[in-house]
Amino acid sequence: MNVIEVNRLQKRYGDFALTDLNFTLPEGEIIGLVGENGAGKSTFFRLLMGATRADAGEIRVLGTDVADPAFVEVRQWIGVVPDEPSFPLSFDCRRIGTMLSRIYHGWEEDTFEGYLRRFDLPSDKPFHQLSRGMRMKLSIATALSHGASLLLLDEPTGGLDVVIRDEILSVFFDFTRQSDHSILITSHIVTDLERLCDRIAFLRAGRLLFCEEKDALLERYALWPTTAEQLGCLPQQAIVYADHGPYGVKALVLREALPPEAESERATLEEIIVCLSKGGVMR
Repeated sequence: MNVIEVNRLQKRYGDFALTDLNFTLPEGEIIGLVGENGAGKSTFFRLLMGATRADAGEIRVLGTDVADPAFVEVRQWIGVVPDEPSFPLSFDCRRIGTMLSRIYHGWEEDTFEGYLRRFDLPSDKPFHQLSRGMRMKLSIATALSHGASLLLLDEPTGGLDVVIRDEILSVFFDFTRQSDHSILITSHIVTDLERLCDRIAFLRAGRLLFCEEKDALLERYALWPTTAEQLGCLPQQAIVYADHGPYGVKALVLREALPPEAESERATLEEIIVCLSKGGVMR
């Protein structure tokens, strides 16, 4: 079963457009959505939640078209963490919990209180006095406290130090131990995605260039420090991106195309994404 199905999606804002986007999130998987600022990630999230309407195409989340009035009920089972959490400024954490208990049928007060303690959040401090990191942790706590089966996470570890990020990623791992739980997450911290995700989707200038298994991507490519002459011996279709510097060339290439004697390096997910963002061609 796919918990998200997007077919031929189009949405235009002025000069920007999401174009002919097709995407699926299988049940039980974690997909990381990456792309530069302005690539369309936040717009895509708003479309998934029915907060804005597509110009064309179809979006189904948890089996329901987001344009269907019945989707209002489906949203009960989606936990959302936006890149800029927003709650009434004068409300403290407990008052926010009380407010959400009236919105979500499956609100779990004990779970919420547990996350407040785990994340060391002050229960009596108004929202406007919380740091960005505290606001993000509060948003994560609320998303995990109403029985959601799907999490939509937009930069959930932004503003968090490395220790808290590690704890948050562990929380997300625990969430997907249940086979019917799924996550779609964006992050500029690509190392977090490399650790967490089953698949990686790359959005560039409103177009989805690929959505592939993370392990397959890491296995397919290699970084090759070489010379322009040696690089010229590779078939052009094996070269994703080449950075020519004063001391040689460092190229992202298909691992299987390298000569046996070539001394290559393992490419990280971040290095692959950077090369593609600089104009590399997906192979």
